[in-house]
Amino acid sequence: MLRISLISLVLAALAAPLAAQVALPSVQAPRVGDVLGQVGEFADETLDRTSRTARELARDRLRNIDRLVRRNRDSIALDARGEPARRGELLLLDAEAGQLAQAGAAGFAVLETVPVPELRMSVTRLRVPSGLNLGEAERALALALPSATIAPDNLHFQSGDTGAVPLAFAAAGSGTRGAAVGMIDGAPGRAVPVAATRGFAQGAPYPSNHGSAVASLLASQHSGPIRVADVYGTDKAGGNALAIARGLGWLVGEGSRVVTISLVGPKNPVLERAIAGARKRGVVVVAAVGNDGPAAPPAYPASYNGVVAVTAVDGKRRALIEAGRALHLDYAAPGADIRGFNAKGKRIELRGTSFATPLVAARLARAIGAGRNWRTALDGEAEDLGKKGADPVYGRGLVCGSCKGR
Repeated sequence: MLRISLISLVLAALAAPLAAQVALPSVQAPRVGDVLGQVGEFADETLDRTSRTARELARDRLRNIDRLVRRNRDSIALDARGEPARRGELLLLDAEAGQLAQAGAAGFAVLETVPVPELRMSVTRLRVPSGLNLGEAERALALALPSATIAPDNLHFQSGDTGAVPLAFAAAGSGTRGAAVGMIDGAPGRAVPVAATRGFAQGAPYPSNHGSAVASLLASQHSGPIRVADVYGTDKAGGNALAIARGLGWLVGEGSRVVTISLVGPKNPVLERAIAGARKRGVVVVAAVGNDGPAAPPAYPASYNGVVAVTAVDGKRRALIEAGRALHLDYAAPGADIRGFNAKGKRIELRGTSFATPLVAARLARAIGAGRNWRTALDGEAEDLGKKGADPVYGRGLVCGSCKGR
């Protein structure tokens, strides 16, 4: 009880400035006579450590983006906000003929129009005029089409680490049957059988360690049909907003009632519209808050309205210190000290909010398949951690707390 009260004190101090998920260092509970003299020192030290880690994670995120763009200048560029996107292209949502004519007059060539009928939307790809970088092109097109919805084709990144040492192969469990689940990620390897996989990127479907791990965790708790939209393939600019929107449309059209997305990127009008379209069809989207730390920008698609945002805890039920943040938080689930399959069929140790997300999606699908209200079902299962009631560290509680993966 003493240690819990100390942690609660520090979490309260951290909640306002960091507004995100943090994990506090484990400490030896002091003797009762030492408590009053050490609480302030303990809180100051923990706040300093956590703030420093948040800053380091934020710096790492910017370094990684810079490195990605420098290594892939032919296919990736920064948009007007400094976020990575497909180079030389902009997207126009539900474009009218007059808008396309105006875009052409401004020097933007139409590459193609991609219908996504399942979500009642279409997206037109425009080539950026020669001599303009992506940010400049965004501003120029916005001036030419002030009433249009314009977006860069932003990239989204997988939010989990699958680089641990392989473990011995083991057979999959049967799980619990539920409603059909769709997954947007890289393609799983052969060790994780799914109902269908379809590619929405160059070279897709292509086996992915991350996609294999996420799919194996989903299958460990769900024996209903699983369909996978591979939005990466071998494309250097894979994981882009248009690929995710197209993949989501296919999954909705195939009857997925729940879609899990363990990817993180910036806010994007095209993907936001796609998520809203899926929700109108009654589909529940579950997404990870990412692993860029509490100082990173809010994670999307987790932050879109109505999306079930998921964070992660380790085997001791401590929030991962690298967990990102969203504009809201729904649930926590195990995201460390768990195992899954990689693309070659070997069991590996996993860490990241990516791997908590399919566990929540599986529980949600089970409730829907049983004809239950999924929110009531998950709230009934969720274990309250941290501050009593919903909080910014664990959301509404820990779901699938005993899940360990495959």
